[in-house]
Amino acid sequence: MGIVFNKGGIFTTVQDYGRMGYQNLGFHVCGVMDRHAYWAANLLVDNTDREAVIEFTISGPTLYFTSDTVICITGGDFDPKINGEAVPMYAAIKVQKGDELEMGFCKSGTWGYVAFAGGLDVPQVMGSRSTDIKCRLGGLEGRQIKDGDEIHFLSSVKTLPLMGQRRIERPDYGGDVVELRVTMGPQDDHFTEKGIRTFLESEYTVTSQCDRMGYRLEGDVIEHNELGADIISDGIAKGAIQVPSSGQPIIMMSDRQTLGGYTKIANVISVDLSKIAQCKYPQKVRFTKVSVEEAQRIYMMERERFRLLNERFIKRSFIHRLFNHWKN
Repeated sequence: MGIVFNKGGIFTTVQDYGRMGYQNLGFHVCGVMDRHAYWAANLLVDNTDREAVIEFTISGPTLYFTSDTVICITGGDFDPKINGEAVPMYAAIKVQKGDELEMGFCKSGTWGYVAFAGGLDVPQVMGSRSTDIKCRLGGLEGRQIKDGDEIHFLSSVKTLPLMGQRRIERPDYGGDVVELRVTMGPQDDHFTEKGIRTFLESEYTVTSQCDRMGYRLEGDVIEHNELGADIISDGIAKGAIQVPSSGQPIIMMSDRQTLGGYTKIANVISVDLSKIAQCKYPQKVRFTKVSVEEAQRIYMMERERFRLLNERFIKRSFIHRLFNHWKN
């Protein structure tokens, strides 16, 4: 028992943390676009931080539940409703057999997520349940979800301890200008001093040419030096900022190619990847340089925040179960 997709949405897939360890063989990492929203969704339904979720964009799916469960909706605001009634985001919600969850058009942000307590019964391929559309593997038959598709749950979880407390603050997407912290390199030596200043001091606009592979930006031209824009192809990390000969930056995302031959001026730090993922045309962004050590410190602080949240729910759940045991 699980869910049936009465409507598949514009682009809905099964995703998890990503397919790690196979880029050297030419396979994309894939995985969710917004890891913060993904971690939060799984945390609130008591899943591990690598469990598969449903990811969607622009216009979300409509799900019919064939069994009771607990869900959490995170990411952009898709105006979620169960049986026509608005439901909260970033909170654990009980869902009953026969209920219908409807997602509308996104009001803010770009990507949305639904996590299911106990997880989705989707086969692991090379250690991941993520959908790789280009290689047609993982997820649901390696493709995006269509009307009428059905996915079962790995286990039946009808309720969780302290349901009313399983909620966290919803992030604010947008703002006039989104600041993206970056570490410079590995080919920042291919740019003039003017080009580096332009990159760090200018505002860039997120264009409509954005997808799971990459986000194209538009703004002042970033000037290369005599070394030029082309390099011998090398590996590409998520958040790498390629600058081809046009001088316009491209931020590489979850479905990026494994290798690329354009210069990479910098890399968005992992904590800020969720910010750019939730941007859409014509959002403005700016880049701020940080050291690798600072980026690592910021990352560890973020992981500690999620660890403490998880620990809080585990402790409260244990006390709640113990109290009920004594009471009975």
